[in-house]
Amino acid sequence: MIFIADYGAGNLRSVHKAFDYLGIEAVVSDKASEMSRHEKVLIPGVGAFGPAMEAFRKQGFDNAIKEHIDKGRSVLGICLGMQLFLSESEEMGQHEGLGIVPGKVLRFRSSEDKIPQIGWNSADLCRKDSILFRGIPDKSWFYFVHSYYCSPDDPESVAATTFFAGKNFCSAIEKNGIFAVQFHPEKSSEAGLQVLKNFADF
Repeated sequence: MIFIADYGAGNLRSVHKAFDYLGIEAVVSDKASEMSRHEKVLIPGVGAFGPAMEAFRKQGFDNAIKEHIDKGRSVLGICLGMQLFLSESEEMGQHEGLGIVPGKVLRFRSSEDKIPQIGWNSADLCRKDSILFRGIPDKSWFYFVHSYYCSPDDPESVAATTFFAGKNFCSAIEKNGIFAVQFHPEKSSEAGLQVLKNFADF
């Protein structure tokens, strides 16, 4: 069963429905103490980094997720949930993140593309041994909604990139059981559902 963390900033219903559609058991909970009972954890998220991180810490999810990872268990971050994994964000000031993935969350700056990025875009896969993208063709399309992007310090942690606002940004992270995607797999048709299934089956 997959534990979906409810810290007040998530697209919980659509993610839970996606797992239900796949026949995968998942539970939504706002109690960090219950996380330790599960092998897999999903951190969803929509909204602003600062308030989300504050709520995440207030409910004790910050320590719980680090303990979860220290036990060698896997976690998947979606959209804002992915960004919380990094060390810091520049969204509306400087905010400290979880530091699970060293790096920064930066704002898109472009005179050509309208920001935020809202809609479908392709993912260029960076590794043949990817777990998240197993069975998914390179350059498959996923649904994005965001104004900020992740810039991990370690290029080896990048599982996919996407081109927007004049740059190839990191759209997926995968390393040592830590998974994250900037797009919304629960809104990304068959390819997105396969990402969720791959995580559940890992």
